[in-house]
Amino acid sequence: MLAILKKEINTFFASPIGYLVIGVFLLLNGLFLWVFKGEFNLLDNGLASLSSFFLLAPWILIFLVPAVTMRSFSDEKKQGTLELLVTKPIYHFQIVLGKYFGALALILIALIPTLLYVYSISQLGNPEGNIDLGSTIGSYFGLLFLIAAYTAIGLFASTLSDNQIVAFIIAVFICFFIYFGFEGLSNYNLLGDLVYMENLGMSAHYNSMSRGVIDTRDLVYFISIALAFLIFTKFRIQKH
Repeated sequence: MLAILKKEINTFFASPIGYLVIGVFLLLNGLFLWVFKGEFNLLDNGLASLSSFFLLAPWILIFLVPAVTMRSFSDEKKQGTLELLVTKPIYHFQIVLGKYFGALALILIALIPTLLYVYSISQLGNPEGNIDLGSTIGSYFGLLFLIAAYTAIGLFASTLSDNQIVAFIIAVFICFFIYFGFEGLSNYNLLGDLVYMENLGMSAHYNSMSRGVIDTRDLVYFISIALAFLIFTKFRIQKH
């Protein structure tokens, strides 16, 4: 598993994709948070808060995470190397985990520079250091678990086609639906008061963690989503 993880990370940084993902993520966040005028601009917000960043990041990651994971298995299928990989003396789930943690590591590396936003907002606060650290830490935890779920979904989507673009589109759709779809459908009250459909989506659990309260129900939800899609991925590669 460690060999696959190292191979994935080396592959990302041996090609432009690793640097491109990190650069695009930081550039888009930087433009929306510090340059473009609007509701996301931290300087126009008037509050020492990173709520704009944590509101914006999930939507940017809906596209960037699938961009990282789209080649994970689709490229192996296209080149015909997946059959060789699954015949190696290693459990199929270890193959899945190796690719999963490789993609996850790259996305987390892209997240590390955003800690500068915390320092910047803290210094700009009045008085200096006036920032809600509890909410900020909770939001970062929420973002970490959200990324973990997105990555598992993207990995699963990459097993559905040997075309990377198709895998990318499928992953974006699934991530979007699970993040926002249930919340959107809940507005129509399709199932009445018997089922709180909004709670089936990632948005509700992510927003809950962003308040600075780490609820075990939210943790279990994200872990369940990630684990379910990793198991689906394992079953997909077993067919090859």
